[in-house]
Amino acid sequence: MKILVPVKRVPDPTQKAKIKDGHIDLTGASWIVNTFDEYAVETALRLLENGADGTRQPGEIVVVSLGPDDAAKEIRTTLAMGADRAIHVVTNDAEIDSLVVVKVLAAVVAAEKPDLVLMGKQAVDGDANQVGQMLAGKLGWAQATFAASIEVAGDKKSLLVGREVDGGVEYKRVPVPSVVTVDLRIVGPKSVQNGVTPASHSYSGEGARLPSLKGIMAAKKKPLESKKLADYGAEPKAVIKELSVALPPPRAAGQIVADIPTLVKKLADEAKAL
Repeated sequence: MKILVPVKRVPDPTQKAKIKDGHIDLTGASWIVNTFDEYAVETALRLLENGADGTRQPGEIVVVSLGPDDAAKEIRTTLAMGADRAIHVVTNDAEIDSLVVVKVLAAVVAAEKPDLVLMGKQAVDGDANQVGQMLAGKLGWAQATFAASIEVAGDKKSLLVGREVDGGVEYKRVPVPSVVTVDLRIVGPKSVQNGVTPASHSYSGEGARLPSLKGIMAAKKKPLESKKLADYGAEPKAVIKELSVALPPPRAAGQIVADIPTLVKKLADEAKAL
């Protein structure tokens, strides 16, 4: 199975956001691989390995990312995790939006011909949750979003995806090829079943694996191809532009009430919440 994993570098969400001149100030920001995309890389690795002994099955994991020159560091992180090679489409973040990204990814899919596009459900900086669905529509492929589990069919021609929905989990079978976007629970101990890893095996820990020293050294020698938007027939013309950013107003100070009846009266008369 050949798996294409789009990833995005994002500012570390644990850092406090700073606003300057109506925009988020990224001066001195720390950058990381988008968490959901990191989970997609982890899922791809689990689909192609025997989790019990660590051996790899036939297949390839190709990472693709759009971003500035220094985004290569985050791309190398995915190679250190175990991806086989990467494509870096060099561009400025201000020049692209979801439409541009989808156009590039569709062209990459046409060139690479993967069996599966596996990606995070959304990026934690913009939280738009658009690219996966738009890409599936542009390709005319089946899609399964918010995946909490994936099971490969015995004939390798379809996937049973457990989707996180408001009422619980919805199971959807999609053919290969298809687009699957992953949610948080995809990295659960038994969330990925590939028919090779014993059903009794459980992955330990939470989240994606950390790159080992061996993986970091190997990543330096793995292919990382540099491309431009024009190589995929795209132009740096973002339709959606950020006009301004503002923090929400500070909350008013809370009040201490003497008893429950007083609280209920305040909720009803003052807050108009009842």
